[in-house]
Amino acid sequence: MKAKWPKILLEVFSLLVFVLFISPILLITINSAKSSREILLNPLSLPENWGKIWENFISIWNNPSIDYRGSFLSSVIITVLSLTLISLFSSLAAWGLVRYKSKTSNVIFYLFVASMVIPFQVVMYPLISWFRTLSVNITQPLFSVSLLRSYPGLILAYIGFGMGLSVFMFHGFLKGVPLEIEEAAEIDGANKFQTFFYVVMPIMKPIYMTIIILNGIWIWNDYLLPIQLLGVGNDIQTLPIALSNFAGSYTKQWDMILSSSLMIMIPIIIVFLLAQKQILKGMVDGAIK
Repeated sequence: MKAKWPKILLEVFSLLVFVLFISPILLITINSAKSSREILLNPLSLPENWGKIWENFISIWNNPSIDYRGSFLSSVIITVLSLTLISLFSSLAAWGLVRYKSKTSNVIFYLFVASMVIPFQVVMYPLISWFRTLSVNITQPLFSVSLLRSYPGLILAYIGFGMGLSVFMFHGFLKGVPLEIEEAAEIDGANKFQTFFYVVMPIMKPIYMTIIILNGIWIWNDYLLPIQLLGVGNDIQTLPIALSNFAGSYTKQWDMILSSSLMIMIPIIIVFLLAQKQILKGMVDGAIK
């Protein structure tokens, strides 16, 4: 009987942790089916009409002043393009750093790792100033596209901030991939890029899924970087910026805020549930190898 106590305590602890993490989602779901008055009076009570969730969803989706549809499309474009480029560039960089070892490659790898500990708030204003200077001196004469208040600037920023963790995880995974597999492909006549895209990339599928989910959650839910680079009142706005429109200086539409938060959460939760097996496998493989 004594041998079972550690297992029982572990299960109880796991249950408490589960309740701790699931409670915010439950509170948001419950209060999404209430009016603002009901939320303020009793936020922990169950709603009288669960159908109000769908009414709030429809109201938010069709609200012309918020333009939730355009914000959803902008978030999808920014997230998909950012994840595609982060995954491609970071995997290529990690592959080069693993296969072509030298003092220079070690320094570059440690610089990628060091960038993971630099918070965005430290470089926020220098980044905006640099983007403004770069737009005027380089981008405008060539492409007439500014890096501020546009898709390219925000996507470029996400690539820069997402490369550190991605290169680190790809690097750990690729160290466990036998070099003989790539040598066999080159003997068969494949060049370097064919070896990477047709041999190495399929092997890295679990770690790709992990990188996509981890960065995807961050990019999809991020508010600070888009509000700094896109600003307020821009034709391009992400979902978190659209959500903030429900919070005014004197009044806050709590029913709309919570319903909008739930709408933002649903897509990323669905993707996470569908890919959780690949995520766990990628994280374990990346750590062990």
